[in-house]
Amino acid sequence: MPTVISSDGTEIFYKDWGSGQPVVFSHGWPLSSDDWDNQMLFFLNNGYRVIAHDRRGHGRSAQVADGHDMDHYADDLAAVTAHLDLRDAIHVGHSTGGGEVIRYLGRHGESRVAKAAIMSAIPPLMVQTDANPGGTPKSVFDDYQAQLAKNRSQFYTDVASGPFYGFNRPGAEPSDALIQNWWRQGMMGAALGGYTGIVAFSQTDFTDDLRKITVPVLVMHGDDDQIVPYADSAPLTAKLLKNGTLKTYPGFPHGMPTTHADTINADLLEFFRS
Repeated sequence: MPTVISSDGTEIFYKDWGSGQPVVFSHGWPLSSDDWDNQMLFFLNNGYRVIAHDRRGHGRSAQVADGHDMDHYADDLAAVTAHLDLRDAIHVGHSTGGGEVIRYLGRHGESRVAKAAIMSAIPPLMVQTDANPGGTPKSVFDDYQAQLAKNRSQFYTDVASGPFYGFNRPGAEPSDALIQNWWRQGMMGAALGGYTGIVAFSQTDFTDDLRKITVPVLVMHGDDDQIVPYADSAPLTAKLLKNGTLKTYPGFPHGMPTTHADTINADLLEFFRS
């Protein structure tokens, strides 16, 4: 398996297919690079070089005890881009991966990057604070951790079969294959990576990172996102970016890159080519 050693000695698995302008995908919690199967095949067939890695504690990367925070996630992404010597890259991040892309740009700069797209992403800040009154109460994330610690398999099944893809909405038609694949990816990773990742994605403030970024960023979000509520994320992110464009998808769920892949892929391709 192709791997790279990050700055703190952690082994990170990655995929690297094709040639052309590189597109680098950062996955959501608690999944893996496999969650980008549709997008990687689509953009490979459209002439791009596609790269995706498994975050530490997730997928096939090392199940280490330390470094489950956004700084280390960003450093691991930087290790992949440096190892492959990627230039003029387009970074795409979903959910926690969107935060990873934003922290990577804020922490490591834009010298290797042409533009970025984030979707259903966690910035600027998920948790409710005095400065972020519209955020999600910390008790919700504490409950996530409690459920994961009690029965990770059941918790992951409940997330995938319910709010992640919007399968709990009236009239929705749940897909057993998608639910099973989400569960498979989550269970492939470490319990600790999933447990501590909840703190990383919920409590990290990306405001300063967003203000630093100058490359074009497409901010994509469904207004029926039950995981990262729309009003406290995408519009605020777009306003903080110097060159951000907000694209809102009526009725789309958190997992829209999978449930509405054709629409998302077409919009990404148009942005890449613009």
